[in-house]
Amino acid sequence: MITGIFKTLRPHQWTKNGFIFVALIFDVKLFQIDALVKTIVGFILLCFISGTVYVINDLADIDKDRQHPTKKNRPLASGRVPVKVGIITAIILPAVCLPLGFWLDFYFGLILTGYLLLQIGYSFFLKNVVIVDILTVAAGFVLRVAGGVVLVDAVRFSPWLYVFTVLLALFVVLGKRRAELSELKGQATNTRAILSEYNLPFLDEMMDVVTAGILMTYAFYTFFAEGLPENHLMMLTIPFVIYGIFRYLYILHVQGNGGAPDEVVLTDRPLQICVALFWLAVVAILYLA
Repeated sequence: MITGIFKTLRPHQWTKNGFIFVALIFDVKLFQIDALVKTIVGFILLCFISGTVYVINDLADIDKDRQHPTKKNRPLASGRVPVKVGIITAIILPAVCLPLGFWLDFYFGLILTGYLLLQIGYSFFLKNVVIVDILTVAAGFVLRVAGGVVLVDAVRFSPWLYVFTVLLALFVVLGKRRAELSELKGQATNTRAILSEYNLPFLDEMMDVVTAGILMTYAFYTFFAEGLPENHLMMLTIPFVIYGIFRYLYILHVQGNGGAPDEVVLTDRPLQICVALFWLAVVAILYLA
């Protein structure tokens, strides 16, 4: 049962919480021990809080999950973890992690609390409001980044990166919605009611808009953001962003995958190489240029 509880926290999706390290890297504080330790601790707390949200989601959607071809195997939906144990877990984790968040940094505690409340609101209401549902998920990514900003007391973190984060999150969420709608077809609304408000052409049009916004926003960041090398070397990282976006579109449209973005990142080797090269280039330019 302990294994089932841990699986319910969905550690494979904790990669999303890596956005908390964005400020640490882009504010050129990666090798400052205090900032690094605080960010790592913040990452751990964020993982357990996001895990709490997944437990709440599974509790709220347990009946629908039992009708899903893969979600029916989740510990709560399958009965491996009793509902009472899930409720206790959803109470204990925030009771421990939120005070620790305020102890680490007062503003980080506020962000952590705001993130939890936002996701609870999503689980019980916002996920059923068309367009608002995807904006709420994107807001969660922005809060992850903001948490990292306050932990490292960032002074060189550009607002362009907030916009880039929002657009990138929207891109991934729209891709996930599209994959679910395409995979489940007529039964999509049985597992996620909001999918009845979407169709493939609408999702594709939104993805087109967001894709263009991602590329333009990141390009503007490399040219106009303050605190970057004056020789504009950051523009050399633009091709990695372009390839990463196009690779995900290829996975979504050609390979028919994309329903679980975290799994795509963890399994697609070309995308992994692209992400690794992007971060190597960013660190080399910001720290060595």
